[in-house]
Amino acid sequence: MEFDYYEILEVSRDADTETIKKAYRKQALRYHPDRNQGDKEAEEKFKQINEAYEVLNDSDKREIYNRYGKEGLKGSVGGGFSGGFDFDDLGDVFSSFFGGGFGSQRSSKNQYKYSLDIEVGLTLEFNEAVFGCEKELKYRYKTPCKACNSTGSKDGKKESCIQCGGSGKIGVKHGFMQFVQSCPNCSGTGQSIKEKCPECNANGYNETTQSIKINIPEGVDNGTRIRVSQKGNQSQNTTGDLYVRIMVRDDEHFHRNGDDVYIEIPVFFTQAVLGESIKIPTLRGETTLELPVGTMDKQQFVIAKEGVRNAHSKHLGDLIVQISIQMPKKLSDEQVELLKELQSSFGIKTGEMASDKSILDKIKSWFS
Repeated sequence: MEFDYYEILEVSRDADTETIKKAYRKQALRYHPDRNQGDKEAEEKFKQINEAYEVLNDSDKREIYNRYGKEGLKGSVGGGFSGGFDFDDLGDVFSSFFGGGFGSQRSSKNQYKYSLDIEVGLTLEFNEAVFGCEKELKYRYKTPCKACNSTGSKDGKKESCIQCGGSGKIGVKHGFMQFVQSCPNCSGTGQSIKEKCPECNANGYNETTQSIKINIPEGVDNGTRIRVSQKGNQSQNTTGDLYVRIMVRDDEHFHRNGDDVYIEIPVFFTQAVLGESIKIPTLRGETTLELPVGTMDKQQFVIAKEGVRNAHSKHLGDLIVQISIQMPKKLSDEQVELLKELQSSFGIKTGEMASDKSILDKIKSWFS
């Protein structure tokens, strides 16, 4: 399937390196297999995203692609474009955005066909993130194939790739230009197998589904990463970690900004005028808000320490209450008369402005 690298990353053709990197991170997170388990379309999209990023993030490859398109990257030698990526060997580039435990996988890239650390997404309800909870998480992890000793070969042996001679790279010519790319025959490993292992289909690993219970601490927010030790992919002699990235659904009434929480409270105009005391909801129950006489629409009030407890410092944020003045849609004859009487008591005449009337006299003087 033909696709444009710039379109797949949703960037312009003059985008700089940082823009491309940010776009790649956004798209890779969106279509990562751990977030879309069993979704073949997302899996294919993820492959395309990584193929596009490897080209556009490399100035030489990008220049060739801009001039000659994919045909320039294919060249006349070595068959189709390999992209230098194996779908299960994407951890080095993908994990570089996250730091932490993923950073250690650079040193193990040549040793294993997959990253030992795993990252999966977990969606929480608003209240679950605020107060913490226990969640059951189902995910897949990799284990070395014992049948082939992780080689992917039925007889457990590999030999040098005949196309690249074991180097993992091939020289490609396009007209007067020459460049080097990963060998498409061995995906840059420099080794090939005669017959695939029937147990793992030449992957060198098998996948297992597991369910575990995770304690979510109070105060987590969108983007929070929780590390679960020794629950990642396995190698012959070690096990990686599981990283759970939190996503939080919005609440209908409360809106979170860091540790502070906002809520809009409807107040009838007479309550605002009179300055009543009204009961309002908080995250942990209810409290009384003392309205000053003449409270204005959109006016805000801060209730200290009624927000979210910070997951690290344990300090409580604030609840910010914003007033929404509600006006009547219809009035009875009796209500009209009462309001007119009230208006008159304030010295306001029907048909005249409630503010300083001298502005009308000033404008009239312009034409006299």
